[in-house]
Amino acid sequence: MEGLETKWQQLWAERGTYAFQRPASREQVFSIDTPPPTVSGSLHVGHVFSYTHTDLIARYQRMRGKAVFYPMGWDDNGLPTERRVQNYYGVRCVPSVPYDPDFTPPEQPDPKRQVPISRQNFVELCLQLTAVDEQAFEALWRTLGLSVDWSYLYTTISPHAQHNAQQAFLRNYARGEAYMAEAPTLWDVTFQTAVAQAELQDREYAGHYYRVAFHGPDAPVYIETTRPELIPAVCALIAHPDDPRYQPLFGSTVKSPLFDVEIPVLPHFKAEPDKGAGIAMCCTFGDLTDVQWWRELQLPTRVILGRDGRLLAEAPEWLANPAPYAEMAGKTTFSAREAIVQLLRESGDLDGEPKPTMRMTNFFEKGEKPLEIISTRQWYIRNGGRDDELRQALIARGEELDWVPEYMRHRYTAWVEGLNGDWLISRQRFFGVPFPVWYRLDAEGNPDYAAPIMADEASLPVDPANQPAPGFTEEQRGVPGGFIGDPDVMDTWATSSLTPQIACGWVGDPELFGLTFPMDMAPQAHDIIRTWLFSRVVRAHLEHGLLPWHHAAVSGFVVDPDRKKMSKSKGNVIVPSDILDEFGADAVRWRAASARPGTDSPFDKLQMKVGRRLAMKVLNAAKFVLGMATDHAAPITNPADLSMLAQLASVVSAATEAFEAYEYTDAIEVTERFFWTFCDDYLELVKERAYGSQGAAEAASAQAALRLALDVLLRLFAPFLPFVTEEVWSWYHGEDSSVHLAAWPSVAELPNTGDPVLLDQVGEVLVGLRGAKSEAKVSMKTEITAATVSAPADALAGLQTVTADLKAVGRIVGEIEWREADAITVAAELQA
Repeated sequence: MEGLETKWQQLWAERGTYAFQRPASREQVFSIDTPPPTVSGSLHVGHVFSYTHTDLIARYQRMRGKAVFYPMGWDDNGLPTERRVQNYYGVRCVPSVPYDPDFTPPEQPDPKRQVPISRQNFVELCLQLTAVDEQAFEALWRTLGLSVDWSYLYTTISPHAQHNAQQAFLRNYARGEAYMAEAPTLWDVTFQTAVAQAELQDREYAGHYYRVAFHGPDAPVYIETTRPELIPAVCALIAHPDDPRYQPLFGSTVKSPLFDVEIPVLPHFKAEPDKGAGIAMCCTFGDLTDVQWWRELQLPTRVILGRDGRLLAEAPEWLANPAPYAEMAGKTTFSAREAIVQLLRESGDLDGEPKPTMRMTNFFEKGEKPLEIISTRQWYIRNGGRDDELRQALIARGEELDWVPEYMRHRYTAWVEGLNGDWLISRQRFFGVPFPVWYRLDAEGNPDYAAPIMADEASLPVDPANQPAPGFTEEQRGVPGGFIGDPDVMDTWATSSLTPQIACGWVGDPELFGLTFPMDMAPQAHDIIRTWLFSRVVRAHLEHGLLPWHHAAVSGFVVDPDRKKMSKSKGNVIVPSDILDEFGADAVRWRAASARPGTDSPFDKLQMKVGRRLAMKVLNAAKFVLGMATDHAAPITNPADLSMLAQLASVVSAATEAFEAYEYTDAIEVTERFFWTFCDDYLELVKERAYGSQGAAEAASAQAALRLALDVLLRLFAPFLPFVTEEVWSWYHGEDSSVHLAAWPSVAELPNTGDPVLLDQVGEVLVGLRGAKSEAKVSMKTEITAATVSAPADALAGLQTVTADLKAVGRIVGEIEWREADAITVAAELQA
């Protein structure tokens, strides 16, 4: 097997074996929305499995006669790439720094002393590093044997992708689907950027409950909070309308501790009477419940937290007593919490000692600190979070989509039903697709956000940071009466949500778009249904009024043997190149195929040995068959041969049905099960006959059956074991022919006159004959002087037709006595 992968990778590339040939109509195409992996990360065994699953379907559809459009993309923009560039080169982006065309990164990068560079220099380094990473990814995919057409490779930061993303945004804006708003925003203080709902991750976070007194007209009102540093931002105390403890206070006010601000006490159904004191602070903003109360109760906005995660330096104007705020000003939330707790102790407003607690808190999925909520101006796309009509339309799209497995549909529906806001698509980062937007500056230099200047589609792609607004010159940038460019970039999902459009040529190639869109298949893992899958549905629904594909094929995770998620920190990560080098691509692909759609699969390296054994057996069995099957055009007449081919016809039918349902695991299982029976029983049974022991006609029947079976089996195995099947195919079809371009086998190719049960019955007799020798602890070559085969009457009739084969394989030198019985049993007398 050594050397096969390199040999065939090269030949496939030279011959364009997997090139997409544009056919006459859409019906002749099978198009795949391949997930573009994030090149700033590293590929793991889960990627290998899920991308193999896609390739299995691609290869099957190609053999079914479809022109398979199977592109590959790299997701190379966004925060993960920025982090990698910062750490790799020891730099950080500071947009105010001028561009240096001669900049070179430090020879010995220091992550703690990163060199400030311009945005343009930073983007250039991002492009430089991702290009290196992309080469490594492509090499791994080629080694794995993915039948991708690499001529359709795209990246999510390329000018083509930027054109698609900007054009889609401009059209969303023109239709009122994209809008800018000043609103409470989930904010990561480490990365200094907004975060969308789909990027949230709930994690346990250690904290304390603080019991704090607000000053009522007659008695203190105690609240329990984990965030006392937000007391300066309190705009109301909220209790449940049915809570008798606080009903007398509704409509009245209390004073906040330390700052003496008059705070209204209001009812709201979302207050929890059995949580803490049953009455809660509403601050702007501590959590998403605060945002809901603030909106629905029309409360004042009292923001004290800045984008850097620190409390504002100046005391807010609404504080009646601003003096204590000086102890908190400019501090992080952690330090401000320590400061106010000490102040509350000193004032007597802290009741008792803080109680430790573990609470679930929102984190950015790539972040390390809890998210804050601050008020910022951001771009949004409507996604049904605030529009029930659109929500229902998107739920209906999920019902329209064919899901594999079917139960994944419920995850999609649950996500859409649970949305509580529109899709925030702007990010305060640098390496991403710029918004094609500028803003006029008034006489005082203030931007007019109400009337943005939008780029013309004919000018795309544009970068407002480097290009002036239409009708302006670069000299007018940043001056009163001039303009500024929108400083933000699109969220990476805002670009990835358009992978069908990017890959299919929505911009620039209408012929390709007509042949490939909507696509046939959207493969992906189940953890990004809420992000990548849903966002693509949103964009296609808004732009085209339809689904972007017909089928969603969802893979599970690969977990360790204890069913724990693999991670570097746990030391249980499997490096794909290691298992590919050790076992070979065909073995790895075989193991991947055993992981059913949507199901998490525990990884065990020993399983790869089984796959390698299968690949080796295909090579060896093929050599054996081709070595004796010289006559492959003769009529097939022997009952054993016809029985084997009848069973193979059932295998073809079952494997085809499984692949049509995207159940590749069922296809490999039924094929492999037959193959081992074919090798263990049938090959042994007919070996001597094929060499002529029963005459020319019987030999010709065996040889033709063997050759036909091999041809069909190679095609059944081809999607799973592309390298060994291509090698064997070339032995007798020539190297200019490819099994992967051959027709998928059909039942019509195989004779239909055989009894499929006969081969199973033969197998039972062989087990009995072998068992007798094993029990006697003698060689399988030991002769049997007499044998008795007992079987039901219908089985006896069939078995007697293959007496000569049974005597040959069992080395029976005497006669076989046939007896009627309820079950098949064998008795044998061995040569002394």
